[in-house]
Amino acid sequence: MVAALDRKLLRDLLRLWAQVLAIAMVLACGVMVLVLANGTRASLDLSRQSYYEDQRFADIFATLTRAPETLLPEIAAIPGVARIAPRIESAAIVDLPKMAEPVSAQVISLPASGAPVLNAPLLRAGRMPSPLKAGEVALYAPFAETHGLMPGDRFDAVIEGQRRTLTVTGHLLSPEHIYTIGPGAMMPDDSRFGVIWMGQEALAAAADMDGAFNAISLSLTRGAREEAVIDALDHLLAPYGGAGASGRDGQISHAFLQSELEQLGAMALVIPPIFLAVSAFLVNMVLGRLIALERQQIGLLKAVGYTTRSIGWHYLKLSLGIGAIGIVIGWVAGIELGRAMTRLYTDFFRLPVLIYAPSAWPFVLSAALAMLTVVAGAWRAVGASVRLPPAVAMSPPAPPSFRRGMTDRIGAALGLRQTTMMILRGVTRWPGRAAITLFGVAASISVLIASYFTFDAMALMVDEIFFRANRQHVTLILSQSQTEAVLEDAAHLPGVLMAEGTYSLPVRLIAGPKEELTSLTAHKPDATLSRLIDSDSQPVTMPAHGVVLPEGLAAKLGLSPGDMLRVEALAPPRETWDLPLSATIRQTVGQEAYMSAPALYALMRRAPQVNRIHLRVDAAQYPALFEAAKSTPQIAGITVWTAIRTQFEATINENLTISTVIYAALGMLITLGVIYNAARIQLSERAHELASLRVLGFRRSEVGYVLIGELIGLTFLAIPLGWLAGYGFAALVTQAFTTDIVSLPLVVSRATYTKASLIVLATAIGAALLVRRRLDHIDIVQALKARD
Repeated sequence: MVAALDRKLLRDLLRLWAQVLAIAMVLACGVMVLVLANGTRASLDLSRQSYYEDQRFADIFATLTRAPETLLPEIAAIPGVARIAPRIESAAIVDLPKMAEPVSAQVISLPASGAPVLNAPLLRAGRMPSPLKAGEVALYAPFAETHGLMPGDRFDAVIEGQRRTLTVTGHLLSPEHIYTIGPGAMMPDDSRFGVIWMGQEALAAAADMDGAFNAISLSLTRGAREEAVIDALDHLLAPYGGAGASGRDGQISHAFLQSELEQLGAMALVIPPIFLAVSAFLVNMVLGRLIALERQQIGLLKAVGYTTRSIGWHYLKLSLGIGAIGIVIGWVAGIELGRAMTRLYTDFFRLPVLIYAPSAWPFVLSAALAMLTVVAGAWRAVGASVRLPPAVAMSPPAPPSFRRGMTDRIGAALGLRQTTMMILRGVTRWPGRAAITLFGVAASISVLIASYFTFDAMALMVDEIFFRANRQHVTLILSQSQTEAVLEDAAHLPGVLMAEGTYSLPVRLIAGPKEELTSLTAHKPDATLSRLIDSDSQPVTMPAHGVVLPEGLAAKLGLSPGDMLRVEALAPPRETWDLPLSATIRQTVGQEAYMSAPALYALMRRAPQVNRIHLRVDAAQYPALFEAAKSTPQIAGITVWTAIRTQFEATINENLTISTVIYAALGMLITLGVIYNAARIQLSERAHELASLRVLGFRRSEVGYVLIGELIGLTFLAIPLGWLAGYGFAALVTQAFTTDIVSLPLVVSRATYTKASLIVLATAIGAALLVRRRLDHIDIVQALKARD
């Protein structure tokens, strides 16, 4: 008996192959996203952890102004500290013949005796610099490769105001620079920012740091409390200009990579449920119709001895077969896209080895969820039919009761054609089936909107960051704070049309048990180049007193306007102030705090300070300005905003194009699966009715209109529902993908709604017409004979 049912199962799968494949593809999309996101996440995390362990990545990081090496034993004695690694850091301007603009670099000292105890760089080419040769340096490998600086090559750099000629000995990678961002930049740019490692004695002589250090890293013992160690370290470093220690979450490279891992986790959590839910409904539709058509066969099987359990298991196996096909397709697609995404990540995250090596649990979880989905979709349809007694099952189902209702009266009043009335009756008399179609089409629209809205969000970010908030062309980063008299010197640099200074103070924001390290920027009321923007993209009028925070940072601290927060200055005057939160603003990148410049300088009891200078520049004078900047000792770095915008747009557009193509395909698959299955079911259910219309003289076009008109009408009805669902889905994506570093704005343009609707409508029409062609091949005589 079992063998006979299994043969029937295979015949059903082959006979329904198109509908089975359509459902399996929708199910495969959910499986694929789950495998893709979790597999890539696991690969990144495994590569990162291995790299951290091999190169002894530190647990705590701190910078300061200058401390004697005699302080090191006290730091090492802090409870919970396993190892310490002091060093010297400095900023540099690199002069490269092929680059007109100055290139910024971070210079890091290497101990004279062997590799650093912590954060050991990894040699990729050449050799480490000799501690006995002051001019030898090693370069960050991607930076060196971008500029073609090979071992043995020489270049000039300005370090602490002194111009030096340096010789490259090797290329290095570092666990501190998996994601390397220069000052003022938003994304890695190996052409404009690099890292230089040189011997400790040579850098100490250049930076006047003999017997001293200005940066330190710590590793912790097992079970040590990070917060307690940070507090103790801050206490020791405060007299020496400590700027506040932080754990790995405050280390910029680690924070960016962790943010990406969190976004991959959010992708796996948010997207698959949509595809699984649609798959469940589709399985219910197809199996429900199949069981209804085989009602008499079920009764006959029971009459000859098959049990209810064996018949029910037969139909459940059919759904499991659909699930198995979807799982295999989803696994294969997830693995291939995961490999492609892993290759894409190599352009951003500089790991020595990044191999796609997913763990087993995403495959197990996706298979389990897929099987539960198809069983859940089939359970009700199977259970309702197989429990019927044989005599009842073998008799035809009671015909539906037809009578004139509200739909008929409205149609008559409007003078609707008979074919249109047939469509309306089909919707009103089988609302459950119509609801499934509406849900599926709306889901596909929501997926497309949630995909395409990212272009709207990025367009808004570009507009706000580069045109409304930052209207300067160039930003000069000074090596140390100076009085506003330096603005006069900046105004006389070649090509400068306007110079505007700003000052940022490193602070710790404290709100009850929560605290954050950030900077407090003095914002001038009359600032015209660097401005703050509100949620309507308009300039913010700074309150005279109190602090202004980005919405994300305020939410993280649990603060609302009017609440008090404690601001601990981590640079002179090193005081603590209790200040009100005056307002919050939308800030898409960064989490800086702001305060009116006069109010901040009054609290500091100091004359106005400047540590960054924003410039508007005559474009024709850029080369002259860059040459002047290279020879100005006070300039530690330079940001060219046009270059940042070009790189930002190119990177974002490339990544968004790839993801949008994928999600557009997923949304179209949902529509295709829903409409195609609904049309096939309509055709099988109404074959007798449609054949009768042909006999009565209706043209093929009119009969086809009856078949596909309901589906296209439901598609149009689903569009506004899809808009609402899409906006909600976009809000969910915004919340899931917003991190401490980037706050994705929620904005959906009319073009996005239109594009998503047209794609779904075109796909629905294509799927319906595909089934419509089968109508022309129906044998009218056979259809009339097959009446139940």
